Amino acid sequence: MKAEKNFSPGLDGIVAAETSISFLDTVQSEIVIRGYDLIELSKTNTYLDIVHLLLEGVLPTEEEKRKIEDELKTEYEVPQEIFNILHLLPQQTHPMDGLRTGISALAGYDNDIDNCSVEMNKNRAYKLLGKVPTIVANSYRILNNQQPLTPLQDLSYSANFFYLVTGKKPTPLEEKIFDTSLVLYSEHEMPNSTFTARVIASTRSDLYGALTGAVASLKGNLHGGANEAVMYMLLEAKTVAEFEELIETKIYKKEKIMGFGHRVYMKKMDPRALMMKEALKQLCDQKGDYLLYEMCEAGERVMEREKGIYPNLDYYAAPVYWMLGIPIPLYTPIFLSSRTVGLCAHVMEQHANNRIFRPRVNYIGERNLTSKQ
Repeated sequence: MKAEKNFSPGLDGIVAAETSISFLDTVQSEIVIRGYDLIELSKTNTYLDIVHLLLEGVLPTEEEKRKIEDELKTEYEVPQEIFNILHLLPQQTHPMDGLRTGISALAGYDNDIDNCSVEMNKNRAYKLLGKVPTIVANSYRILNNQQPLTPLQDLSYSANFFYLVTGKKPTPLEEKIFDTSLVLYSEHEMPNSTFTARVIASTRSDLYGALTGAVASLKGNLHGGANEAVMYMLLEAKTVAEFEELIETKIYKKEKIMGFGHRVYMKKMDPRALMMKEALKQLCDQKGDYLLYEMCEAGERVMEREKGIYPNLDYYAAPVYWMLGIPIPLYTPIFLSSRTVGLCAHVMEQHANNRIFRPRVNYIGERNLTSKQ
């Protein structure tokens, strides 16, 4: 008789790790980050506050935050050899693949790559936080035959990132909304990309390798790539009525509709999506153009009525990024860049209290076959 093992497709509901980093409380609709509610943090704190919280364990003082920003600015520069490598990639390369290549190549500049101590990984985390936005923006520019941009030291971390991906300095509102999006994407417990990073780290592989794997995971449109898919879907329609019809047609054809549903938020709206919905309204107010907001609300109503499914963060982040003037192929790389701090925190935690991941299977194939004729 075949010995059955506990099996949950996609590891649904399986606890794979103990962590003090974050937790999704679906009962309270709360995203807990080091004891704080992420949504409340996003209303009063900046991305650099979250960086300090995730890497150092506490919210920073103003002086500590200034020190972080100063440190990150010293890490903006990326070795020219990285850009040389990116120039060799085929022009049709997706920016996520350019980012994956760039992060992987950075490992070669680490002279103590096998040292996985907390302090060394923390130093690497700050280096990556400084360099990843530069790689994100300039990999896209190189792949589109544009000259790389040099980071601007006189801008804040988020404003500089915005400048790199758009080519223009943000207004105060644009900077605030972009920074809030980085906060909301910064950490989210154990999605596929974080699990991937922890699995890789569990072999005592280095931080660069773990993040390289996370980039590959996040590229998929069932994970980070959904924000790009949402925007392309919105652009298919020209009016609210056309968008409603598009959603209804996809439902009829049983097609996957990006930006809706979440493995954890089963019966309610992702609280991060609510924050981005408010941001979209602010941008529409500023521009006097409410078409995208009205289309998104219409799609939201159709999905709730027909499927009982609610928006996730990507659904409203996509039109926000569009109205900020960010190229669609950069939506997912920006997601990865903001999540870098969360990924680094998880890799540090995995290395500090490690057990290699080695699950088993339920074998459903043949047995006792023979090759004899």
